[in-house]
Amino acid sequence: MRRVVITGMGTVSPLGNDVASTWEGVIAGKSGVGQITYFDTSEYRSTIGAQVWGFKPEEHFPSRDIRRMDRFAQYALVAAREALGDAGLTDEVFEQGLGERTGVIIGSGIGGMATVTEQLRVLDQKGPGKVSPFFIPMILPESAASMVAIEHGLKGPNMAVTSACATGANAIGEMARMIHEGRADVGLAGGSEAAIIEVSVAGFCALRALSTRNDDPEHASRPFDRDRDGFVIGEGAGILVLEALEHALARGATIHAELLGYGSNDDAHHITAPDPEAAGASACMQLALDSAGLAPEQIGYINAHGTSTLLNDLAETQAIKRVFGAHAYRLPVSSTKSVTGHLLGAAGALEAILTTRALETGVLPPTMNFEHPDPECDLDYVPNQARAVPIQRALSNSFGFGGHNVSLVLGKYGDV
Repeated sequence: MRRVVITGMGTVSPLGNDVASTWEGVIAGKSGVGQITYFDTSEYRSTIGAQVWGFKPEEHFPSRDIRRMDRFAQYALVAAREALGDAGLTDEVFEQGLGERTGVIIGSGIGGMATVTEQLRVLDQKGPGKVSPFFIPMILPESAASMVAIEHGLKGPNMAVTSACATGANAIGEMARMIHEGRADVGLAGGSEAAIIEVSVAGFCALRALSTRNDDPEHASRPFDRDRDGFVIGEGAGILVLEALEHALARGATIHAELLGYGSNDDAHHITAPDPEAAGASACMQLALDSAGLAPEQIGYINAHGTSTLLNDLAETQAIKRVFGAHAYRLPVSSTKSVTGHLLGAAGALEAILTTRALETGVLPPTMNFEHPDPECDLDYVPNQARAVPIQRALSNSFGFGGHNVSLVLGKYGDV
């Protein structure tokens, strides 16, 4: 199979609307969490979130297009533009024939839920004749992928994957598989989410899944800390340009990293809770290592799923120890959700970008708010300060409701 490399990256996140500002914020330990401003939260158990602060649709789209796109699609389009610009790929190049060989897989865990909420209000208050004619295309989880393709003339394989909080990572793995098999030469892959709305926050509150550290939002997301009390809901998008190695070399592209391995499976245990034995997560990591042809000792860093929930962080720690054995205690593990919050279906894509930056810069992101060690979470979580450690290969984990598990193995190009 053909080798697959990463040649472009783009993001819209709670720390900034591009990769550079997001990475700078992560490394500085800057929190993107604050009080939710999109709606009145006075009756909610959790009132905090990691919004995309300062995103102004009118700076990116004409008003007519804004009315036809849910916010999650807007985020995806902006991130895709950055990724393509980073990769040095223009619409003119796609028009000359590359468009037919370029695929798009952009997923969303929830899709256009904001539009659903808005249009239900319209239906209740004004009647069926006032519902937007764009309602249906706006809510479809695949609308981000199709709109990116339309904007840039990308005529290769196009779809969305939806696997809860593993969505973005699944999209990357499946796009890489298409390139491996020769079904595309270039692909845009990732996830986008805009779920900080009344009904989804209420739903997660009902599940008792969200942190209620409402008086201290910057310290609410505390993965692996003894006093963690739930995740912080976030939003945004992460898009990567994947490319067949020979294609990237032929056009002189800058290569950020190589995608070495991909594992995907399911716990088949519970609709929301992880397998307490961590069998599925550990098997997924092993699948990724096997597909990369690597031994556990060859991994130098793990970007953990690390949601800041009691069960998830414990299960992931157990899974890492099961797969990596004694090496687990020498292996830096960190969760960037401590500052970005949990971007749900976009989380795995954003974290793949941050893992790639760690490979490129030799700087490991910290796990912020790690103040009280949990005796059952006893690994090196890179607490509270970024660490300069040159690494050659890294693993990025994404686990989701329904038992969805994805692990990606990334490596420095030329060193593997």
